[in-house]
Amino acid sequence: MACFAAACAQPAGDDGGQTAVDIVIEKDVVVPMRDGVALRADVYRPSGDGPFPVLLYRTPYGKHQAVQSYHTHRRAVDRGYAVVLQDVRGRYASEGVFDPYRQEGADGFDTIEWAARQPWSNGRVGTYGLSYPGAAQWLAAVESPPALKAMAPAMTYASPNNFFYTNGIFSRAWLPWIYLYIAPHARDRLGIAGITDEEVAARTWDSVAADYYSHFPLIDLPYLREEAPFYFEWLRHPPEDAWWDWADIRDRYHKVDAAVLHLSGWYDDLYGPDGAITNHGGIAASREAPVRSHLIMGPWTHGVRATGQRQAGELDFGASAAINYDEVILRFFDEYLRGQETGLAREAPVRYFMTGANAWLEAAGWPPPEAVMKRLCFSSSGLGACAAPSNAAQRSFAADPADPVTDLYGSSGPHDYRELARRPDVLTFDSEPVSGDVRIAGNAMLRVFVSCDCRDFDVWLHLMDVHPDGRSINLRSPAAAVLRASYRDPVAGPELLQPGKIVELRLERIMLAHSFKTGHRIRVQVSASFEPRLSRNLQTGQSEIHARDSQRARITIHHGADYPSALVLPVVMH
Repeated sequence: MACFAAACAQPAGDDGGQTAVDIVIEKDVVVPMRDGVALRADVYRPSGDGPFPVLLYRTPYGKHQAVQSYHTHRRAVDRGYAVVLQDVRGRYASEGVFDPYRQEGADGFDTIEWAARQPWSNGRVGTYGLSYPGAAQWLAAVESPPALKAMAPAMTYASPNNFFYTNGIFSRAWLPWIYLYIAPHARDRLGIAGITDEEVAARTWDSVAADYYSHFPLIDLPYLREEAPFYFEWLRHPPEDAWWDWADIRDRYHKVDAAVLHLSGWYDDLYGPDGAITNHGGIAASREAPVRSHLIMGPWTHGVRATGQRQAGELDFGASAAINYDEVILRFFDEYLRGQETGLAREAPVRYFMTGANAWLEAAGWPPPEAVMKRLCFSSSGLGACAAPSNAAQRSFAADPADPVTDLYGSSGPHDYRELARRPDVLTFDSEPVSGDVRIAGNAMLRVFVSCDCRDFDVWLHLMDVHPDGRSINLRSPAAAVLRASYRDPVAGPELLQPGKIVELRLERIMLAHSFKTGHRIRVQVSASFEPRLSRNLQTGQSEIHARDSQRARITIHHGADYPSALVLPVVMH
């Protein structure tokens, strides 16, 4: 078996930052872009003439910080790679104006081809990185740079509608991202008054967050207008606007010829599981064998460090949950960039961690082909078998945007959400205790028939594992399944509700792998809000981006023979 766990021996030279080979380091090397802007990179490579395969890491967070935070580049040099760490346009040592994501296609292409032409390069380039550096890889890859042979994008997105927006709802995650990581350097660069130190920003965010989050309309936010004009540009474009086409990866997989390693975690923010799984499936569908695409899904939150930990949130998933991230990606590059026989190409393309069972499993694809879809229907008594249709029934709750349901926790990962069941604006549907382990792996779906005395609202699905001691543990990020009712048909575009009219809403492709142990209950909870991850639906039919006033509404879930609201789970037998 290949080294996969965090406890595996480190590559030669990993002694806390010292290396086993002599390194040549070149700082602030100019990389010219096609429009004349100079981006700057630090190059780390083994001494000697080479030539070497090249690994490229492009970041908005400072190449100097990447060196301080991670040792991936040093371990790669020990293995015979040259490594290029580059500040993206408009950040730190690089010239130009920072326009997040939009410039990464052309700039990434130009940097990849520049790296391939260097005298110390053998012309074969790979890319790596997580989050924004993962997105930067995809945006460059779909430009088809000839020298790109392998890429390892981790914990990143596939579609702007599950990144900038989530099924019609604008993401609030951009506000802390800008405040903490983007605005301090932007002020320093532009000579703008305000916080210029990221550590100070980290200490002050909690004191200003409520002010930032509570401002309506969103587009009238008085802060960050000079530091982040791009944020207000995003707000000017609704999710159905063709303006977002530049950010969509899904229709451009055929332009990517590189081998790809997709990696994410079940608790990786809103978009990570969807990004990795969607991109893997898109690459696999766009190619004939051999596909050269690998997917790893673990029980992690966001970040490289999270992949090396056995615990997330309140749960310990066991020693096998942690991986050696550097070893995993370097083995991938050894196989596809250096042409070494590692055995990776002969392994199952999908490796996923099943929470509850706390075990790694393999599959030929996603969803696992052995999964069988099973329905659990809503009823007045909870959640159960659908064999005998019941009479039409309904359950209602009042939703007030001025008093939203709020996440009890400030961190990602699995937590005990039993208190949600006490709220009158959260509907809870529980199954009976399962009599034997119920293992699910694949894409779950919620089908729900609803009506409202309003023109629009959001439906949030909270899928929980209720333990015998009463703990109610979320199976994924709490914001992983949500839909704005007016966006119920993505093809037709937004359509407001008719008050009182029953409509069907589908939350599809809820990706997960979990084992409900004997004696546990399956819980579905439905709410109309869940602060603060996404923007707030005003329930008037007007967008919170351009409007302020909100409306209290009564939302009804219909179930029974005529309205078969149900949770559909992918059940596996092995």
